[in-house]
This record gives sequence, structure tokens and C-alpha cells, in this order.
Amino acid sequence: MQSFPELRERGFVYVDKTRYIRKLMDDGKYYFLGRPRRFGKSLFISTMRAYFEGRRELFDGLAIADMENEWAAWPVLHIDFTGQDYTVPDSLEHVIGHMLEDWEKEFGITEIAETDNLRFQNIISTAHRLTGKKVIILVDEYDKPLIDTIDYPELQERYRNQLRGIYGNLKKMDPHIRLAFLTGITRFGKLNIFSDINNLRDISLLSEFSGICGVTSEELRKYFHAGIAEFANWRKCTVEEMYEILRVNYDGYHFSPEGSPDIYNPFSLLNALSNKQIGEYWFSTGTPLFLVKRIRSQVLDLEDFNCVEVDFSDIENVPFNMEGDPVPILYQSGYLTIKRYDAETRLIILGYPNREVERGFLRQLMDIYTSPRAIKSAFNILKFKSELQKGDVDGFMERLQAFFASIEYDSFDLLKLEQHYRNVIYLLFKLLGYYCHAEYKTANGRIDLVIENDSYVYVFEFKINKTAREALDQIDSKDYLLPYRFDGRKLIKIGANFTDARKNIDSWLTE
Repeated sequence: MQSFPELRERGFVYVDKTRYIRKLMDDGKYYFLGRPRRFGKSLFISTMRAYFEGRRELFDGLAIADMENEWAAWPVLHIDFTGQDYTVPDSLEHVIGHMLEDWEKEFGITEIAETDNLRFQNIISTAHRLTGKKVIILVDEYDKPLIDTIDYPELQERYRNQLRGIYGNLKKMDPHIRLAFLTGITRFGKLNIFSDINNLRDISLLSEFSGICGVTSEELRKYFHAGIAEFANWRKCTVEEMYEILRVNYDGYHFSPEGSPDIYNPFSLLNALSNKQIGEYWFSTGTPLFLVKRIRSQVLDLEDFNCVEVDFSDIENVPFNMEGDPVPILYQSGYLTIKRYDAETRLIILGYPNREVERGFLRQLMDIYTSPRAIKSAFNILKFKSELQKGDVDGFMERLQAFFASIEYDSFDLLKLEQHYRNVIYLLFKLLGYYCHAEYKTANGRIDLVIENDSYVYVFEFKINKTAREALDQIDSKDYLLPYRFDGRKLIKIGANFTDARKNIDSWLTE
């Protein structure tokens, strides 16, 4: 539920974030907050709107009630870009036009200016003059029109110019504005939409605002303990065990390099408590199409995603065309989070925040690397797992061969076939719950893939258009088994050859 008034009027649980509103009022004037989708940005905007409209009765018992002596009503202009498909031509014009019409009616403006920019200026100055209060401007998902049209460059450029004109008014009308707060998923670098707002403060990575959206561990115990106890009873486990299950699946986000509390994904957390079921709720709402396309076009070592090193500046801004390294996009979109930070070098280690994100992301990658038919084949045939559990290599390889045969031809990356094969196998067995290493480094080279379970260590070497014997000989010549020589588990070497012609495994040998 994204409506603060409805949450309060109907007596639902509300995680109190109102102290941040007072801080925003006291500390500055123009703000930008970036957070992943479904993380509570719209609810926070709704809370701010109710506060600035002077609806004091909704805030009884909340933190800000003790901070306010005077509850004034300010004129609020709420710009909401959610819930619209902007790939439809003229959709942005219609959204902006309807908002302007509503405000003109609200403030009794009858003389309509010729352009949207002039209309917006007139609305701001009129609202200030009529109420005697400077205007509050709240923008929800400023970047949605731009993200929706990432593959429609002409339409996107048109939207970009329109939005720059609208946001440019924030500087022109500065004497009439008390506060402007903009939210979105991405902070685009070199976009120039905000170039006229010299003092726009990006609070997305500041520790003092790291808990502004989402649920902290302390908030979880304060507001949801009764629901978690009920969930534990339903699941027949202890309450502390239930807290740990929720932590592993939904906790782990950090929105500041230093001083950030652990943040739970609010959408998944609330769905799990409501349904009394652990699920991949955030992913069920869909991965943004622009993100899927960018990942598919990159040369990726998938295992690196759980421990990727970047410079601090890399995650602050995303290139406007979203080309190049996908890691900053993955961070800002919520698929990776901050794990460690070195203040001296300004290097950040990013990784998956929790189990839900890792499994959901790997499943999305499997969709990208294969095809719906292959996915159905893989996850309906769980004998993959049982065969590896008992060391039946030939049965497993035959099933893997059938799996690759079910992948549609155009799903293969013909320019990077060896990596494509390795990534597909890596994803398959990560999703089946195995401990995997892709491109595992040893003293003598890199093993293509290592899969481990309690009884076996499987060492794979892949070749393309060569022979399985060459692949197996490389494992021996480079002594790839050395790190596992005293492991105690059974070691199995697998050399496999793929062919361009078949787009499949041609042959394999095992020892």
C-alpha cells in the first residue's frame, strides 16, 4: 500500500520514517533520492505530501509529531510519473498536460500560457501568491519516461528536452519554492536535465539517509514482531529461526559505503509476512527490460557478480545510454549492494544482497542465456541433481546434451560460444543449489568450471571444435586437481567438446 493517509486511517502498520522529513526541511532545499523499484519511494512521497498539506491528525504518535509546534499547510505540486507506458508517443505530453490542468483549476488560473514551461511557472508563482506559502514540489520516479524509451532514441530525446524544460523551472522559480524532492531508480550522468539546478543534493549514498526507504533490522523487530511470531508458529519453527529465514532471504541492502544499517526489501518482506510463505516476490514484478538487454550484450563472468570491485564514483552515475559496464546499473537497480568499502582507495566491493536476489537474478540470466523451452526442460528434469549426487557422469552429460539441444538457435552468443556454454552450465547448477566456481584460478591456469557436493568434486574443461581428449589432457597437464588432492571427496575429471555446427556437446571423456 503506497498511500500514507490510507495506511493511517485504516490502522495498518506504518514504519515511521517521518523524522527524515524534518531533516530534509532543516538541511536544504533541492534533493534527489535514488532507490530500487518497490522500495517505498512512492510511500515516502505520499507521507511528505500529507505532512506539507498540514494533515496533522495522520501523524499522531509518529516521530515528527514531537518535532512540530506549528502545522502549516503548504501548496504541494505532486508530479507522478508512475503507472504509465511512455513508449506510446505523446504519453508524456498527456501526463504533463493533465497535471497542469488540475493545478490550474486548483488555483483558479484562467489565462493559460502558450507552453508547458510557462504554464508551470505561472502555477508555481500563483500558488505562492494565493497561499502566502512557498511551493513544495514532489516528483515520483523522474526517470521512468527515460528508462521506458531507452530503445527509442528519438522519442527519448524528445522526452529529455521536455523534462529538462520542466525541471529547469526549479531554478527560474527558486524564490517561490520552499523544497523540491525528486526520486528515481537511476541518477543519469551527463544527462543535463538537472544542469540548471546547481545545488541539487543527491542523498542516495549518504549514511544519514540510508534508512529512508526499506525496513531496518530494528524496525523489523519493533513493528512486525507479532506477525513474525505468527509466521513462525505457522511454519513450526522458533521466532528467532523465523527472523534468520527472513534475514537470509530479504535483508542485506546497504545504501551507503559507511554507516548504513542492514535494509530489508520492504516489498518482499511484507508479502512474505502476509502470505506466510517465503518467495521471490520482488522478482515476480518483473526485471526492467532495459537491464536484461544490457546484460545480454556484455561479456560477463557470472561468478564475479557476487564480489565485484568498483570505484565509488562508478556507482554514483549511470551513463545515459546505459552502454558499457552493467555493474553501476545493477547496483542502482537493486541487484547488487555494497558489501565493503575502503575509504582510502575509494574502492567498493559489491555483491548480491540476499538469497532472493541471487536466485532471482540467476534465473533471469538463465532466461537470457537459453530459451523458455530450455528452462522448462531444465527444471522439470531434476534428475540432473540426483545424477551428480551419485556420481553418474554419463547420465548427467547425456541429460546436459539434451538440455542444450532444447535451446533455440538464436539464444546462442555465436561470438563468445565457450563462455556461453560455461555460463549456462554454471547457472543451471547454481540454481540447483550446487557450490560452483567458474574460471577457477589455480597456480597453473584457470579451470573452466568446478561443481562440488558432499561426496564429489567435478572438474570440467570445455573445448570448441577440438576433442574431448584435448580437454581432459589439459586438466592433467596443468594439474587442475592439485587443490583438491587431499580433499577427501571423490574427484571426477570431465573433458567436453562443443561444436559450432551442432551448438551442443559433441563428445566427452571422464576419469
